[in-house]
Amino acid sequence: MNFALIGIAGYIAPRHMKAIKDTNNNLVAAVDRFDSVGIIDSYFPEADFFTEFERFDRHVDKLKRKGNPVNYVSICSPNYLHDSHIRFGLKNNADVICEKPLVLNPWNIDSLAEFEKETGKKVYNILQLRLHPSIIALKEKVANTQRDTKYDLDLTYITSRGNWYYTSWKGDSSKSGGIATNIGVHFYDMLGFIFGKVEKNIVHLHTHDRAAGFLEFEKARVRWFLSINSETVPEELRAKGKKTYRSILLEGEEIEFSDGFTELHTESYKHILAGNGFGLDQARSSIQIVHDIRTQQPIGLKGDYHPFAKLPLAKHPFEN
Repeated sequence: MNFALIGIAGYIAPRHMKAIKDTNNNLVAAVDRFDSVGIIDSYFPEADFFTEFERFDRHVDKLKRKGNPVNYVSICSPNYLHDSHIRFGLKNNADVICEKPLVLNPWNIDSLAEFEKETGKKVYNILQLRLHPSIIALKEKVANTQRDTKYDLDLTYITSRGNWYYTSWKGDSSKSGGIATNIGVHFYDMLGFIFGKVEKNIVHLHTHDRAAGFLEFEKARVRWFLSINSETVPEELRAKGKKTYRSILLEGEEIEFSDGFTELHTESYKHILAGNGFGLDQARSSIQIVHDIRTQQPIGLKGDYHPFAKLPLAKHPFEN
């Protein structure tokens, strides 16, 4: 199969190149406005590379007319461009593999579903946590356990970012969707995958560097906290120079799934190529969650809400 990759200079693109190579397929074309893409040489040195989308578009069309078409378009571009780039792939008669978040708004999914019908091609979302053995085991445990009450779960994810973050598209909520979308969407998908449909979505705090809220699913009540500020890392870990912190407590017990991430993109590609990938319908719930978080007014912190949420707020680096 021939692949084209949009956004090849991005952080996550090497995992896609590895997955394409590991599944014995070929990357024939790639595009990115930035040209620091020497990593291509480790995977597909013969791939054609473009810094202008118009030339990339022309090249993909030329391949199709020469009888050597692109079969899949993989998308690793900024979040706000996913919708447009997915349409590009479908219009070129290719199936599409897109990083999360698939799109920023739930109505974009409805429109893409129409494009799928018109073209006969499919859109797949990389939802690799659904393939993690520990997550699969937990889902099976929840499904096979009879109980009268819902599970209680605390999710904390802190991944520190420097001032560069606010200059990049990631710091612009209109382009990234904000913190909950940019660093949290895969966790919300995981929670829905395990615990069922969302019944309640309340936001307590939502600023430029952190967000906190409450989600109630069919089978669980979840308090969540996300942050890109290193000052919210637990003090004992900061003293050791740690910049990240991840914790999922289910009924007070830690769920360990730190290992096993290395090959999940390759596993995702294997599933997609076998016709078992996660499509538009699977992506819908998490996109609705992050949209609702982004568009509602936070109600503030109440009581002993979350041990990290109450830390002093950091000033935005571009505020006067």
